[in-house]
Amino acid sequence: MALALAPGAEGPTQLLRSRVQRVFRFLPKALNADEEALHQLRVSGRRLRVALPMLAVKPEGKRARRALKILRQVTRTAGASRDHDVMVGLLDESLKAAPAATPAARLLRRRLLGARARSRRRMTEGLLDLEIATVRRDLRRLLARRGEAFFTVLVRVRRARDSEGDEAVTALLRLQDAFLPEELHQLRIVVRRLRYLAELMDALRGQKSQAADLLRQLQDLLGAIRDRWLLAEWARAQASRGAPRDTLVLRRAAAALQATFTAESRAHHRALLEAKPRELLQRALQAMGRPAARAGALH
Repeated sequence: MALALAPGAEGPTQLLRSRVQRVFRFLPKALNADEEALHQLRVSGRRLRVALPMLAVKPEGKRARRALKILRQVTRTAGASRDHDVMVGLLDESLKAAPAATPAARLLRRRLLGARARSRRRMTEGLLDLEIATVRRDLRRLLARRGEAFFTVLVRVRRARDSEGDEAVTALLRLQDAFLPEELHQLRIVVRRLRYLAELMDALRGQKSQAADLLRQLQDLLGAIRDRWLLAEWARAQASRGAPRDTLVLRRAAAALQATFTAESRAHHRALLEAKPRELLQRALQAMGRPAARAGALH
């Protein structure tokens, strides 16, 4: 006998269809380098990458594996352009807060805008080079099979929760209080996947838990560290590997920008530690139904 859905719950087929449709809703505007469409393309693509192995019949099959590969290429191709958008926004906020922007600071901003324009051109060309027609055809075939049985999906989601949860727990225990930007970024990726799993679980059960909000909070804290670190690293490259014509004033301005955003990245790391990330993760995993004995491994 089929397992009945709770009132307000969404079935696997409905969830899979909505996540597929959302990806391609934003693709046309993303190809025109629309900033918000690029962001939504990345988010919806990542949500689908998490959902597809949970919801599809035969997720290990050729069509599902090929669809996941192309979706990964789509989100990564759009990623560099989005990172430049964030860096420009952070730099503009910094310049607005300054009494007056120096000529060197304005030149650095023009260089960053140029880097963003080049990344957008590469992004557009990269997306056009991807096998979009192939992934659309594969996803249509997967949808034609309908979603996997409800109980099977719940089992898959719980297994993925435990696997991703163990990875996040291990990363936090390894990091302790250390400021390691690349490792913190990898932790953010795991937390994001957990968040999308939590959203999927809530939709399947037809009730909202605290898990997705807690994981979003943790993801945002980690993201603030990452965004400022990327701008600091860009400034470091301008200071150390600038063009031969760069003046000492320009190199010093770049070095000062690097120091500013390195300090801001470290400040956001302190904010992360003050938020007690282990407790946030433990509460989120428990809200997802993870047994307390496993969630308690954070202590």
